[in-house]
Amino acid sequence: MNKSIIFLRNRYLFLADLVIIAVAILLAFTLRVEYVVFVSYLPAAVWMIAVALIVKPVVYWGFGLYRRFWAYASTKEAMVIIGAVAVNGVLMVGYYFFTFAAGLPPIPRSIPFLDALLSLVLTGGLRFSIRMLSELMQARRRLPGSGATKRVLIAGAGDAGALVAREMQKNPQLRKIPIGFLDDAPEKLHQRIHGVQVLGGLDHVRRIVIEQEADEVVMAIPSASGEVFRKLSDLCRKGKIPFLTMPGLYELIGGRVSAGRLRNVEVSDLLRRAPAHTADQAVGYALSGKRVMVTGAGGSIGFELCRQIARWGPSEILLLGHGENSIFEALLALGEDYPELALHPVVADIRDRTRMESVFRSHSPQVVFHAAAHKHVPLMEINIEDAFTNNVIGTRNLVDLALEEDTERLVLISSDKAIRPTSVMGATKRLAEMVVLDAARRSGKPYVSVRFGNVLGSRGSVIPVFKRQIARGGPVTVTHPDMERYFMTIPEAVHLVLQAAILGEGGETLLLRMGKPVRIVSLAEDLIRLSGLEPGRDVPIVFTGVRPGEKLSEQLWEDETALRPTNHPDILRLVGENHALEPDALRNKVEELSGLSKRGEIQKLIQGLNQMVDGTIGQAPPPDLTSV
Repeated sequence: MNKSIIFLRNRYLFLADLVIIAVAILLAFTLRVEYVVFVSYLPAAVWMIAVALIVKPVVYWGFGLYRRFWAYASTKEAMVIIGAVAVNGVLMVGYYFFTFAAGLPPIPRSIPFLDALLSLVLTGGLRFSIRMLSELMQARRRLPGSGATKRVLIAGAGDAGALVAREMQKNPQLRKIPIGFLDDAPEKLHQRIHGVQVLGGLDHVRRIVIEQEADEVVMAIPSASGEVFRKLSDLCRKGKIPFLTMPGLYELIGGRVSAGRLRNVEVSDLLRRAPAHTADQAVGYALSGKRVMVTGAGGSIGFELCRQIARWGPSEILLLGHGENSIFEALLALGEDYPELALHPVVADIRDRTRMESVFRSHSPQVVFHAAAHKHVPLMEINIEDAFTNNVIGTRNLVDLALEEDTERLVLISSDKAIRPTSVMGATKRLAEMVVLDAARRSGKPYVSVRFGNVLGSRGSVIPVFKRQIARGGPVTVTHPDMERYFMTIPEAVHLVLQAAILGEGGETLLLRMGKPVRIVSLAEDLIRLSGLEPGRDVPIVFTGVRPGEKLSEQLWEDETALRPTNHPDILRLVGENHALEPDALRNKVEELSGLSKRGEIQKLIQGLNQMVDGTIGQAPPPDLTSV
C-alpha cells in the first residue's frame, strides 16, 4: 500500500461525524443567540443534537459517505456531501415544526439553516483535508532530489493535458512531476491548471526546457495534426529532448486519457490529420443491439473494427478468421475491455462455402464488415490462385449468404490498388468490389465498398520492415526514390469506415480522403530519425528497383469518374465507375475464373482478370519480397 495515501477507516469518520453534528448545532445556537440567552435554549439544543445524532448518520450512510476513499475525493464527492447535508437540512427544518406539535423546547427558525451551513463546512472540510494531507505527503515524496523523478513539460493545456498533469501529481509511482504547460493559445499564457503554470507556446520549447531544467516533453493534444506533431518533434530532436506522447484521438476511442498510456512518438503521429465532423449518433443507431460479424477479425483492420464497434453496444460480435492464434488474442483483448459483451470466436475460411453457411445460419448477422483478404502485393504475384480464391470467391460466398440471411448491411474493405490494377492483388480486390456492388444493385440493400490506401503499422506493412532493418543497422531498402503512397493510421481508417457504413446507400464505392501521398523514402528518413539516428550517416538507404506489379504512385479513383460529397467531409462517393457487368455475366465469369484457379491455369486466369477489370497484369518473374 502507498504510505503517502491516507486511508482513514470509516468507523473513525463516523465517530468524527458524531462530534461534528453536536458541535455544528452548538455553534449554530451560539451564533444565533447571546451567551446569556443561550443557557435558556440549552434544553432545545440537547434535544436537537439527540435527534440529529440519529437522523444525520443514517442520511450520510445512505449517500455513501462511509464507502469512499477520501484521499481521492473530487468534485463528484463534493456533490455527494452537498446532497447529504441538504437532505439533513430539510429534515432539521421538519424537526423545527415538529417541536411545536410535540411540545418540545422550541428552537429559533434560523437554527436549521445555520446548522446546515456549518455541517457542510465541517463535514466537507474533514473529508477534503484527508485528500489535501495525502497530496502534501505525495508532493514531499516527489521533490526533485527524490529518486529518478522526471520534470515534465506538457504540450497542450486543454482537458487532456490537465488530466495527464493531475494523474502525474496523484501517482508518485509514475515518477513524473509536471512543471509547466506549453500552449499556443494566448489567453492561456501564465494561467495555472492544477497549480501548474502555462509557460509559453510550442515554439518556445527549447528555451523553456533549459530555463525549467525539464527532463522530457509530453504531447497531450489528442486532436493535434501531423504538422503540429512534426514541428514539436523536430524541435525536441534538435534540442536532444526526450519526447513522449499520449495516444491520438482515434486511438482513445473506447479508452481513456491517462499518463499511464504515454508512449514514444511514432511515425504515424507525424501523419495525423485533424479530426473532422463525425456522425456518431447514426453509427450508434446502426450498430447498437445488432449482431455484427467481422471477417479477418484477427488482422490489424479487423481487430480495430471490433474494438470500435464494441463501444456501441452490439448484442454480439462474431470474430471470424482462419488464424486461431490471432482470433484468440483478439478475443482476450476485447474481453478485458468489454467483459459484458457477447463475443463469439469463429475459426473458419471464407472460401469454405459449407462452413460459412453453418456460421450464417447459427448467428444470422445483421451487419457484416468484410476485412478478410490477402493484401501483400509481391507475395500474391507468386500465389495467384490463392489471391483469387480468397479475395474473390470468399467475398462472393459472404455476399450470397448475406443476401440469403437478409443481412441489413455489408461493408467491403477495399484498396487503392483496385484502380487500374497492375497487380494480381489489385485485380482481385477490384473484382470483389464488383461482386458487392452487383449484390447491392440486385437487392437494393446498402451493401458498399470502402476504398482507401495503406494503413500504418498493419501486419506486413512498411513500418515493421523498416524497423527491423534499422534495428540491425541498415541498410533500409526502398524500391525507388519517387515511390509514394497514401497513408492513414489504423484507428482513423476504421473510424471512417464505420462512418461510411451508415452513409452508403448501396451499389456504390465510397472513398476515404487520404490526404497527400507520402514518399516512401521520406517515411524511412522519419523513422530513422525517430530512432535517434541520422539517415545516410548512421543508417544507409538503398534503392532496389520497382518490383513487378507495383506503381510509383496510386490512384483512389479512375480519371473519368466523378466525386460527390457525402455528409462527412472525409468521405466521398464515386460516380460513373465503369465496372458493372450484367448479374448473370458476372457470376458466370467468376465461375470460369474459379475453375482456372483450381486447375492452376495461371496465364488464362491473368488474361481473364485483365479482361474483367481493365488491368495491365502480366506473368512476372518472382519479385524481391524483402525490399519496400
